[in-house]
Amino acid sequence: MVSPTNFLLHAFLWLALAATAFSLSPNFYHNVCPQALPAIKRVVEAAVHKERRMGASLLRLHFHDCFVNGCDGSLLLDSTSSFETEKNARGNLNSVRGFEVVDQIKAEVDRVCRRPVVSCADILAVAARDSVVALGGPTWKVRLGRRDSTTASRTLADSVLPSASMDLPALINNFKNQGLNKRDLVALSGGHTIGLSQCVIFRNRIYNATNIDPAFAKERRATCPRTGGNTNLAPFDPTPARFDTAYFKNLVKERGLLTSDQALFSGGSTDKLVETYSKNPDAFWVDFGKSMIRMGNIKPLTGKQGQIRVNCRKVN
Repeated sequence: MVSPTNFLLHAFLWLALAATAFSLSPNFYHNVCPQALPAIKRVVEAAVHKERRMGASLLRLHFHDCFVNGCDGSLLLDSTSSFETEKNARGNLNSVRGFEVVDQIKAEVDRVCRRPVVSCADILAVAARDSVVALGGPTWKVRLGRRDSTTASRTLADSVLPSASMDLPALINNFKNQGLNKRDLVALSGGHTIGLSQCVIFRNRIYNATNIDPAFAKERRATCPRTGGNTNLAPFDPTPARFDTAYFKNLVKERGLLTSDQALFSGGSTDKLVETYSKNPDAFWVDFGKSMIRMGNIKPLTGKQGQIRVNCRKVN
């Protein structure tokens, strides 16, 4: 008869092995398809070269995918009779973009690997990193081995994606619900050092906020009227095609574009970190890479869970 101690030991070892077998690893595709990561990089670099804004769009896809039930590629699924696409959620509608580039990456990766072995969820994680690097930012080792979901949830996306109108306590709580801390919140918000936002998202701040530099508000109002011009674009910082610390320098001057941006520097517990990043690019780069890895670890499907989609927009 097996003693309780031995049984527990065996159970523990089995769990440890299972966790190891199904945990994410930077080397996941090394043997299966070593050409996969270079193929993703090639397509991302070409897309970002063609349109610099695409780098921010691809980074955002990974973020908006991970926050809704984990990094499982659910954001990429189109609506079916069983579920409505997450693309229609408040934080995504007429806003998330880059799906055609993901399709191009998927086609190229499946071509070089000769079959579908790389998940759409992993494509998003690698494309986010390669986009940041293409715009002059830091690199990090992307953990791989995620599998793709077989469903999506617009309702969940509506309730969990952070909103541009959130104050600091709401943002901290939103990130905490994903297992992320204040440092992750500030570092990942620094992703706004690249890309643009629509007038409809920041209009309220530039006309009604009190914690805003008046000259900056005036400048933004020139292309964002009180009515109309909803889709007019403005950069988050003066260098939207370069991954740098200008975003944080802007916050210190009360030139944050969104309410949720300026919330990070408004007399609260994250002020000090914003100041640090504004003066120390290395500190920001290191933390950004670490936080991207932590975000990429949110509830992945691994092992036999989920599937490897043949078409990122559809369940097999």
